[in-house]
Amino acid sequence: MESAIAAQLVSAVPTHPGVYIMKDAGAAVLYVGKAANLRSRLRSYFGSPGELSLKLTEMMPRVAEFEYIVTDSEAEALLLENNLIKRHKPRFNIRLKDDKNYPYIKISLNESFPRLDVTRKVIDDGGRYFGPFASAKSMRQTMALLKRLFPYRSCTKKITGKDARPCLEYHIHRCVAPCVGLVDEKEYNQVIQQVIMFLEGKHDTVLRQLNEAMRQASDALQFERAATLRDQVRAIERVAQEQKVVSLVRKDQDVVAVAQGDDEAWVEVFFIRRGLLIGRDHFIMEGAGSEPPERVIGEFVKQYYPTASHVPAEILLQHEPVDRPALEHLMRQLRGKPVVFKVPARGERKRLIDLVSKNAHEGLEMRRAKWLADREKVSSALEEVQEQLSLPELPTRIEIYDISNIQGTSAVGSMVVFENGKPKRSAYRRFKIKTVSGADDYAMMQEVLRRRFGKLGRNADGGAAASESGDGDDRGWGIVPNLVLIDGGRGHLNAALEVLLGLGLAALPLASIAKREEEVYIPDMADPIALPRNSQGLYLVQRMRDEAHRFAITYHRQVRSRRGTRSALDDVSGIGPRRKKALIRRFGSVQGIRDAATDELAAVAGMTRSLAERVKQTL
Repeated sequence: MESAIAAQLVSAVPTHPGVYIMKDAGAAVLYVGKAANLRSRLRSYFGSPGELSLKLTEMMPRVAEFEYIVTDSEAEALLLENNLIKRHKPRFNIRLKDDKNYPYIKISLNESFPRLDVTRKVIDDGGRYFGPFASAKSMRQTMALLKRLFPYRSCTKKITGKDARPCLEYHIHRCVAPCVGLVDEKEYNQVIQQVIMFLEGKHDTVLRQLNEAMRQASDALQFERAATLRDQVRAIERVAQEQKVVSLVRKDQDVVAVAQGDDEAWVEVFFIRRGLLIGRDHFIMEGAGSEPPERVIGEFVKQYYPTASHVPAEILLQHEPVDRPALEHLMRQLRGKPVVFKVPARGERKRLIDLVSKNAHEGLEMRRAKWLADREKVSSALEEVQEQLSLPELPTRIEIYDISNIQGTSAVGSMVVFENGKPKRSAYRRFKIKTVSGADDYAMMQEVLRRRFGKLGRNADGGAAASESGDGDDRGWGIVPNLVLIDGGRGHLNAALEVLLGLGLAALPLASIAKREEEVYIPDMADPIALPRNSQGLYLVQRMRDEAHRFAITYHRQVRSRRGTRSALDDVSGIGPRRKKALIRRFGSVQGIRDAATDELAAVAGMTRSLAERVKQTL
């Protein structure tokens, strides 16, 4: 959209709260947003491109038109925005993945003898809904647990109480048999209310009711019923004991943390009821890779809780959510009471957030591992990489290189190997940068590549295993990869190409991937290659780049940590770890050693006068 036309159209937009919709030339919805002031927000899109985020910078050239809907309040705009995102699934919005398919457990309270059922649609029919569950698997596990603990009916027949005999479920204590009139509607509904209380985390109340019923049955000499209730109590107690006490505060809380990947985020939620962790689940947010975590958290809260069966009084968040006041107003509407957002920085709540965050990162890593274990997807990804980068053969061995340093200090390089689309950790190598001073990533990358590919002509079986620095022959140094992938942009690619040309390896396939744009550069092509978003090929390339970065930064931290623990004593010839420890123990610090007399130093166990004089001279 031309800037002059856009400015004229924006000037006619009202200053009321509402929702705006960006569309491309084909009228496809690109983005949906909400604003407290529509005119002000839309004007920001058509101003200076430098003030836009990376995602919006990519989107705006595609915008051909926009429309808006005025609302009475910002909270109303928030709900409308959420509904439009779910309906249109715009490419440039952060979206809760496949939200319409999330299953719920429904208790049909509008029936005389309610049943538990599974549904993917919540309607106002008098039933009670619990969920949403992130997957059918987690929902089925909950249903199986409930059926084991509570004897509600699972049949669909009409209950008259006049059936000739009960089914097998009655005989294995999985149903109280209302079909033959063994319980009336009131007694059966007590079972259903216990199911509801259990799902709400009110285990103490359920156990109290069952213990009272067991006592009454025993007093009435109904020993078989009392034994059945005893077994039910023990089963619920075992489940309650397995549920971890994670909060000393006996209140309902949800704890939300996020781990971001390439183009998606894993949101982990712990459900705490009265201090007990009664369950956990995770959700995938699409289009979240380059977004700040506080926006991802805010979008999750906005899209998840309007469909959630329960809104707790307190929600612990890993990051301060965007639009917090509007979100708090929305949550108050949903719950009917105030909802407190807390972003803890210390104490018990912070430890809880850290636990959920750890689970989120582990879950995201497992999701990646499962993807790599899918042979069909990996094969498709390799074929796509071969086609998009015009490689002469399928890249069954890909070597990925990255550099990590802080302003040139503690500089290291990493070499990560993927064979047939999977990491081969035994072939990983680390390089401590030796010849480059200062912050020169290009020169550092060139050093790593020279040390790696200068060995191609050597006998792979002729030397000892590679050292930590990456020098030394090792099995694998003689293997020629099908693709060399550099973490970086055009400059890194040119630096790498210069090395390969100098080594006579110009035919070796080479590419680089830029982190921000997620575009791939190859030699002899002016424009970068944009692999299709959400494609298997892009996911594999990103996964390899991230693994090389992880490996490099882990080694960089080790090197930096070692350097940080060095002292001036390490430069004194003849002073090893044992003598160094003895001196520090005696004088407290290097300064204390510097201030001590030579005779005092010589008196320390393991020291001699000549060593003491050498220490004094060096310090």
